[in-house]
Amino acid sequence: MRNYWYYLMICTFAAGCTAKGNVEDKTVLPQLPVMQVSLTDTILQHDYVTSIEAVKNVEIRARVQGFLSKIFVDEGHAVKKGEPLFQLDDHEFVNQLEKARANVNNAKAQAKTAEVELKRVSILLAKNIVSPTELEMAKAKLKAAEAMVEEAVSIQKSAETRLSYTYIRSPFDGIIDRIPLKAGSLVDEGALLTTISDNHEIYAYFNVSENEYLHYRKSSQEQRSGSTVGLLLADGTIYNQLGKIETVESEFDEGTGSIAFRAKFPNPSKLLKHGATGKVRLTSPIKDALIVPQKSVFEIQDKDYVFVVNNDNTVKMTSVIPQTRVAQYYIIADGLEKGDKILYEGVQNIKDGARITPVTVTKQL
Repeated sequence: MRNYWYYLMICTFAAGCTAKGNVEDKTVLPQLPVMQVSLTDTILQHDYVTSIEAVKNVEIRARVQGFLSKIFVDEGHAVKKGEPLFQLDDHEFVNQLEKARANVNNAKAQAKTAEVELKRVSILLAKNIVSPTELEMAKAKLKAAEAMVEEAVSIQKSAETRLSYTYIRSPFDGIIDRIPLKAGSLVDEGALLTTISDNHEIYAYFNVSENEYLHYRKSSQEQRSGSTVGLLLADGTIYNQLGKIETVESEFDEGTGSIAFRAKFPNPSKLLKHGATGKVRLTSPIKDALIVPQKSVFEIQDKDYVFVVNNDNTVKMTSVIPQTRVAQYYIIADGLEKGDKILYEGVQNIKDGARITPVTVTKQL
């Protein structure tokens, strides 16, 4: 009888342990968030470092040597086309012009004398007073005198042109840059006086890879002509005007494998200046993109994986190929299909083949 009670106690204890183990097996399954993969329309954004240039940016240089006598503008001021900028001392050039004009008058007088002489010799030849040779000589003298007139007129025009170079005007509407020289300075021919920029519109130059270039060229003409680009300023803010891609350079850079694009932006407020920096932002819509959170993807030996949740709630490590990144998400090019369930987060604490208790979540893009 005693052995019977002893045996009964052992069986009861074993049964209790078994029941407790079953309860523990059910509770130890980790509860992890799971999401179902679906297709979503989204917009891709690519930012490219850009250099900003005015549509016109011209150096104003002296075309003759002289002393800088007057400066009519100040640095940073807006000027109109034809507005005076600088005046060089012109006394020497005025004297040269007066001398050239005197030489023209002298040459014309000599030509007139030669013409009169030719008429006189012609009359004498008709009366057989002089020989035909003297007539030929008179004609030659007249031609030489006429050539002297042409030369003198050319020198006069050159003097007039050089005199005009002493009065320097703005070639177009724009903004004056730094003026390095001051009034009274001796200016050499070719010396930089200032730079003027027409920045009512600006060019933004940026480089794209060969793959992106091919994608752009293969898009339809309508898409290319209607595509606009944004601009991120140096302080991280978005410029309030949209630009348009105008042209592409003719060849790739051998060192970087990229090619330069040029976009034009309006600049009505004159906020953008020549030489500024920023980033051009290209956007392109994508339909039926398969998007997963970045936290769902992990990397092993330069390959990307996710945990796919099977119907029996076991997880399987599956290789995926991300196409690109959008914010905190990846667009998957290969490895997943619509309707697949993947582990949303917690991929570091789970092993391939493990069983979980799924908690369904919905992704928010």
